[in-house]
Amino acid sequence: MRHDDTVGFEVLRALRRILRRVSLHSRELARHTGLTLPQLISLKAIAESADKEVTIGSISSRVSLSSATVSRIIDRLVSKDLVERYRSESDRRKVLLRLTEHGAERYHALPAPLDERFLERLKDISERERLSLLAALDRIVQLMDAEAEDAAPILVEGVEVEDE
Repeated sequence: MRHDDTVGFEVLRALRRILRRVSLHSRELARHTGLTLPQLISLKAIAESADKEVTIGSISSRVSLSSATVSRIIDRLVSKDLVERYRSESDRRKVLLRLTEHGAERYHALPAPLDERFLERLKDISERERLSLLAALDRIVQLMDAEAEDAAPILVEGVEVEDE
C-alpha cells in the first residue's frame, strides 16, 4: 500500500470517529431529554432569539433547516407543550413563537450541546490553526462532493428522530 493510501484511510478513519462521536452525543441527548436534536436546537433558538417577534422563518435561518422542516418540528414542540404559536399584535397575519412555561423550564435544564463545548475549546487554539482546520475541512467537503449538503444537525440512527 502506498503512503498516499494510508493517509487517505487515516483521514476517513478520523472522519468516521467524528461522526460516531456526534451520533453518540445525539443519542445521549435524545435519551436524556426526550427530544430529538432538531427539536433541541429549535427550542434553544426560540429561547435565545434576540428578535421580539420569533417566526418560523427566523428560526429556520438560525438553525439552517427549511421552513417546512422547522414548521413540523414546531408542531411536535407545540404538542409537547414546550412552544406556543400566537398572532402578532401589530400584524394579525403573522404567526409568532414563544416558549411555554414548561418549555422555558426544559430549556434551562438542557445540557450543553457538543457544538458549544467544541466552540469553546476551539477558542483555545491560535487563529492561524483555526483557519488551517477550516481550510482542510472545506477541502474535504469539496473532495466528498458535499458542498450542496444541508448543514443541519446530524440525525441519529436507532433513535426515533424527526428530520422534519
